[in-house]
Amino acid sequence: MTATGSPHNLAESPVALAMDWGGTWARAAVIDRQGQPLWQDRVANQPGALQDELVTAAGELLLEAKGNAGGRPIAGAGIALAGSIDAATNMLLSSPNLPALNGVTLPEVWEPMLNMPVWVGNDANLAALGECYYGAGQPMPPQNEPARTLVFVTFSTGVGAGVVDRGEIFMGAAGAAAEVGHMTIDLRADAPACACGNSGCLEAMASGTAIGRAAQARLANATPGAPLQLAYEANAAITGEDVFNAAERGDAVALEVVNDAVAAIIVGMGNVLNLFNPDVVVMGGGVTQGLMQLDLLGRIEDGMRRRAMSSGHRRFQLAPATLGDSQGMVGAASLVWSKTERPVAPDQPGLTP
Repeated sequence: MTATGSPHNLAESPVALAMDWGGTWARAAVIDRQGQPLWQDRVANQPGALQDELVTAAGELLLEAKGNAGGRPIAGAGIALAGSIDAATNMLLSSPNLPALNGVTLPEVWEPMLNMPVWVGNDANLAALGECYYGAGQPMPPQNEPARTLVFVTFSTGVGAGVVDRGEIFMGAAGAAAEVGHMTIDLRADAPACACGNSGCLEAMASGTAIGRAAQARLANATPGAPLQLAYEANAAITGEDVFNAAERGDAVALEVVNDAVAAIIVGMGNVLNLFNPDVVVMGGGVTQGLMQLDLLGRIEDGMRRRAMSSGHRRFQLAPATLGDSQGMVGAASLVWSKTERPVAPDQPGLTP
């Protein structure tokens, strides 16, 4: 991708290399300080590839990105990955999408090759940082101030989250903080099981996977010819997207499932308010798109305020994620800026994230 705009001082303005490494593709970009990609490309993760093969292919893409920086100074490289990353060593401990990478420490491998610092972060944490620097955390009415404390929660196949406070990611002792998808919402003995090994987690009740599973379990009572029943007959499996589309058409089972998910989200997000006291809460992911399709974010925001423990916890804005498909790479670039430029707290003048 070619940048547009004034060439003034481009040669002196630093850029970041950014990578969003998912289960199917490693995507890399050169991103400027305004969050705009100047170049980007991607490489497929070959099925069955070993760790060395994956790391080599992705590293070559980063080298290509470095060569497309146009002679501008490069502040460093940021890498967004799903999974648990050790805060002290930067070792990837566990990746749900790329288990072959478990145990790799990418900065050790890539810093000598690139001749620049490399930082690695959990994708949900970096999505939060990107929203803080370039998205929903930027000044908006009525406060017209940047976010002091921003919580990003993605409701997708699973439920992940990240917290940014005064421009820095809240990591926790081992780098594993803000796993809000695994707070317990349902204590009943028959609460839905979660992939983490517990039951009744927010993820087990309000992820896209959980919504599809709950709808499929109720299809025995569906009206023949109803939208959700027809979707099931066509696909043999119900997705969260099927449920939201059927709910939009008035399907009774779908509406019941969505209402249950919304109730769980309100409890979970109310807990988020009381735990982190954010002034901006950002919701992303496919489930959030479905909730917006049904115009339900206002209902969720009202429910969160009812569960907030004090007036200080009720002073927040709920916003949908703004960065779309660029979320991972913009977040990875934001990690570079957070490491190379001392952030100014948002309640002080001069914040230019």
